[in-house]
Amino acid sequence: MIDAEIMMALASFAMTCFVIELTPGPNMGYLAVLSATNGRRAGFAAVAGVALGLLVLGLAAALGLAAAISASPLLYEALRWGGIVYLLYLAWDGWRESVAPLEMVPSLTSADAKYFRRGLMTNLLNPKAALFYVAILPGFVDSSRPVVMQTVLLSLVFVAIATSIHLAVVTLAGTANRFMQNDRNRRVVGRGLSLLLAAIAVWFAWSTRA
Repeated sequence: MIDAEIMMALASFAMTCFVIELTPGPNMGYLAVLSATNGRRAGFAAVAGVALGLLVLGLAAALGLAAAISASPLLYEALRWGGIVYLLYLAWDGWRESVAPLEMVPSLTSADAKYFRRGLMTNLLNPKAALFYVAILPGFVDSSRPVVMQTVLLSLVFVAIATSIHLAVVTLAGTANRFMQNDRNRRVVGRGLSLLLAAIAVWFAWSTRA
């Protein structure tokens, strides 16, 4: 049975995760842009990829790999710039898709796997996500209890909260998709959102600099 002390720690950790995840970042920006331009189904596919990426990083943290990223400036910078370039690529791809006629845009069924992979990559190339497991999560781990088990449990809590918030972002942003079912609207809004995603990439580069 989970005692009151553990429940309090879990509650505090969950609240911390909730506040952190409400702060706009690459995941939120990408999911909002994707859902507005391509619909909720595309957004939900990307959310699944994001969730898997967060879970992989959580398991890596349990194995000590996240600490290695934090301790290696070269590895950190490689991941950081990989994430920046990838976000810029997504912005360019969104710009390119926004000018294509609707009948030329791939169906959501054929694109689900693509959006899933993109959601996964935005996390695996995001050093801030890895550093969360190094800078925040250890503060809620009781060294007198099995550390790996606690790390995995806290990681699952974080993934659950992050995924819930991401689903809400997709649901809200997806309401704009009906407006996008017009070539002109799609071109104008799609270009604007692509520029926003590029701006997020620039902000990400600035905020994650050593």
